[in-house]
Amino acid sequence: MAELTYLTQDGLDKLKLEIHELKTKERSAVANAIAEAREKGDLSENAEYDAAKEAQSLLELKISQLENLLVNSRLVDDSTMDNSKVFILSFVKLLNKKNNLSVTYQIVSEKEANIKLSKISVDSPIGKGLLGKKVGDVVSINIPVGVVEFEILEITR
Repeated sequence: MAELTYLTQDGLDKLKLEIHELKTKERSAVANAIAEAREKGDLSENAEYDAAKEAQSLLELKISQLENLLVNSRLVDDSTMDNSKVFILSFVKLLNKKNNLSVTYQIVSEKEANIKLSKISVDSPIGKGLLGKKVGDVVSINIPVGVVEFEILEITR
């Protein structure tokens, strides 16, 4: 059985758009590349044709994987979620106890994670360490640079 992925509305919309673009624009571009390579003659010794067919295979694999992800995705409605504990889609304001700096992250699915946007995966060490915790809790999380203590200052949606 495939693993469920929880997505925000924004994440779901982006996934659908990506699938649509791959099926329309990218498929068309690959088909054109195959047609151009065919026109160049003998297919048994045509490297361009082989490369275009390989690109087509990779594109179809990617479309299949994204469609599978879509089928196994669930939309998370954050309007009904409670802010007393950290869950997926929570915005969590943390205080790093070592350097006294605060940071806010949103806990999201692996597919939506983007550290530049302060969105961390629920499956990351920090995401896993925060799940189920409450405001005021101090958690020790083992990250690549070592163990870091964070205090949860605020949980919002």
